[in-house]
Amino acid sequence: MASEAAIAPNRSFEKIAALQANIEKVIRGKSEVVQFCIASLLAKGHILLEDVPGVGKTTLAHALARSLSLSFQRIQFTSDLLPADIVGVTVYNQDEQEFEFISGPIFTNVLLADEINRATPKAQSALLEAMSEGMISIEKKRLPLPEPFLVLATQNPVEHVGTYPLPESQLDRFLMRLTIGYPNLSDEKKLLRAGGAHDALENLDPVLDEQEVRELQERVALVHVNESLVEYLMTLVQTTRTHPDVALGVSTRGALTYFKAAQALAMVNGRDFVIPEDVKRLAGPVLSHRVVLKDRRAMRGDSAAEGRFIQRMLSEIPVPR
Repeated sequence: MASEAAIAPNRSFEKIAALQANIEKVIRGKSEVVQFCIASLLAKGHILLEDVPGVGKTTLAHALARSLSLSFQRIQFTSDLLPADIVGVTVYNQDEQEFEFISGPIFTNVLLADEINRATPKAQSALLEAMSEGMISIEKKRLPLPEPFLVLATQNPVEHVGTYPLPESQLDRFLMRLTIGYPNLSDEKKLLRAGGAHDALENLDPVLDEQEVRELQERVALVHVNESLVEYLMTLVQTTRTHPDVALGVSTRGALTYFKAAQALAMVNGRDFVIPEDVKRLAGPVLSHRVVLKDRRAMRGDSAAEGRFIQRMLSEIPVPR
């Protein structure tokens, strides 16, 4: 008879597979993007969905949130948004004759920051401490946020009027920057016949609760990473720091999250060990937004140039056997 310890990993993989299948009822033909989102959740990282309008960024965020029995809040970022609109405000209670804190929408498990680059840097910075430490400082107090805590932010990389590009310090808080892209012809035809994804999204039931999410997040650290893969991962990171085309390379925080993301992606694919393909697949989503090229056009937000640099780097560095 198999021990509980032997059964547990299989149950973990089954739960992850159920979560992916549930999200893909709404987001069709985008298995890799869905896997990356789940890996970010398991690695306790945050996600920046960057793409043109109308390809399903907000729908994907809603589908992930609805698939989890967790609290969910959405903030529409606008130019007049204030930090207090995000974290909350302290007001005087006339009945109690004392000040009390009214928490903002950031006190939730899953936060959708829609069009994050439309808010001013002051409003954007309200998320920094929350994303990095899971805490909020207000009125000389540090208040913990619920666990798990996941920020799903969206932005349109094409439209720049009335927007405020995220600074490097803010981008570094996102584990992955993902692009959804247009669906293929077959999936788009099915979407047209179904009348869109709204009905599928409304009928989506949660498949994981808070305790199960926490247990899966704890299991990520148990995924084995061979020493040769650690060396390979660090070679990629070091190359971003020493390459003559790069003005700013990947931070230590970036290296740590890259390692954890590789472990999480292995779990998503039903393995308790990392393979070279996990490290390669994650290089673009995890590293590209942490690299600033010396090319002036790239420094003005040409994320495609950063992606091309990462792909060129992958082709030049040998993969361990």
